[in-house]
Amino acid sequence: MDLTLLYRGPLASCDYDCPYCPFAKRRDTTAQLRADRAALERFADWATDRTGDRLSVLFTPWGEGLVRSWYRRTLTELSHLPHIHRVAIQTNLSCRTDWLADADPDTLALWCTYHPGQTPYDRFLGKCRDLAERGIRFSVGIVGLPDHLDAARRLRTDLPEHVYLWVNAAEGHTYTDADAGHWTALDPLFPYSRHPHTSVGLPCRTGESVISVDGDGTVRRCHFVRTPLGNLYDGSYRAALRPRPCPMTVCDCHIGYVHLETLPLYDVFAGGVLERIPAAGAARTAVDLPYPVRIGAPEV
Repeated sequence: MDLTLLYRGPLASCDYDCPYCPFAKRRDTTAQLRADRAALERFADWATDRTGDRLSVLFTPWGEGLVRSWYRRTLTELSHLPHIHRVAIQTNLSCRTDWLADADPDTLALWCTYHPGQTPYDRFLGKCRDLAERGIRFSVGIVGLPDHLDAARRLRTDLPEHVYLWVNAAEGHTYTDADAGHWTALDPLFPYSRHPHTSVGLPCRTGESVISVDGDGTVRRCHFVRTPLGNLYDGSYRAALRPRPCPMTVCDCHIGYVHLETLPLYDVFAGGVLERIPAAGAARTAVDLPYPVRIGAPEV
């Protein structure tokens, strides 16, 4: 079985305090951190034993995982397993990067977000350049707020040309066509993020080949549909895997709508869906846009 898992354990602590972050932040207690570590190790043990399946794993913690040793260790160990096709994590890249020397760069990948005001620009850029020198697959992104535009333009200029710079539409923010044009000049795929996607009744890979898993092993079709499909550790989820339409009115998060079968994003991100890296030279006309989607470092 080819299966993609989005794992989100109980970890909620973060070393950043971004005012636009939609996720609730808290300081995890020692007991909560121990519980998160135990949950992650249980999941890693399960993934290690699933040698009959071909697994891809994206860690999507509420907080920042890579400042915790157990996340770094888990990513490293899973990256060396032959039945793990890809292992990736969403991160603010505040952690050190020397641990990556022990990981398999053909399997491990990072989805990095730059948060202006939370870390010095040069520090973040230096870590991105270190990732590139190590041969680590990674994308870099930013939230599309007006006061982030100059930083985004600077990133596009300073990042290696092959690194994809993505832009997430800010939650609750309305973009004029002129505003959207500025962001689309940096990220040709920004129009997909600009507006929520009508999804109710449409076919989606979640619940069939893509599932969400929490720290207790509860399996759901995705992070945004709360109906359980079973449990990972007793195997009860497997009987529930099948094609099914989306029950939500709209889908407005990339880790959700990228799996909609009505969008061409599996072709655009072929080989890099989890880490949000478009296929090299990918170019196609998007279904809801009047112009071609161009991938690469555009002129700004």
